[in-house]
Amino acid sequence: MSGRRPARRPARRRPARRSKKQDDQLALLGAGVLALGLVITLVHWLLVHWWILLIAAVVAAVAGGLWLQQERQRAEWEQVRARALRMRIAELDALDHRAFEFAVRDLMRRDGCQAEQLGGAGDNACDVRAVDPLGRVWAIQCKHRRDGDGGSAVGVGVLQQVNGTARQIHGADVAVVLTNGRFSSKAIPWGAEHRIHLVDRRLLGEWAAGSRPLWDLLDRIPPPRRPTALS
Repeated sequence: MSGRRPARRPARRRPARRSKKQDDQLALLGAGVLALGLVITLVHWLLVHWWILLIAAVVAAVAGGLWLQQERQRAEWEQVRARALRMRIAELDALDHRAFEFAVRDLMRRDGCQAEQLGGAGDNACDVRAVDPLGRVWAIQCKHRRDGDGGSAVGVGVLQQVNGTARQIHGADVAVVLTNGRFSSKAIPWGAEHRIHLVDRRLLGEWAAGSRPLWDLLDRIPPPRRPTALS
């Protein structure tokens, strides 16, 4: 026997396994190819059936026109309704405090103001903020009394809160405390001294009835911010 050892066969190399990342890339590529094929098929179908696109465009245009017309009519109706808004003091008495704030907002809008209701937690003593047609900013604190004149009087404390926030935080030219009730005897001179305008039950009733805008009913209103034909 020969002493030579038999030659070893070369070891067979196992095929390399694809990583998960490669599998994900291949799956993504396949999905992209499939999506591209669907898009091409859809475009080809639409080119053949072009009349469907035309009908869809006409329907969309008609629907858009109707929607714009309805929005325009709604806006015009809101303007008419706002100009015609009249409220009796008894109606204001019947509201809760939140609805009372919205009513004051609507009355300011009736007179041509841009107005928003802010009342709630963190309102910084301003329930309604408005900008009148002459550019003046109004900060209005509303105090609703269920019993009207028979309810508790609005005191100096409320005015002090407004005095500390109306101009500093809300940028107001006109600071107002408004109530369907009354003010205490000390609040009236305090408001005059600190340029806080007070709107009591009588003045509120006159304004809500629609006779004149609020700035025509108050004394010592600041001059307009915007130039007018008379300036």
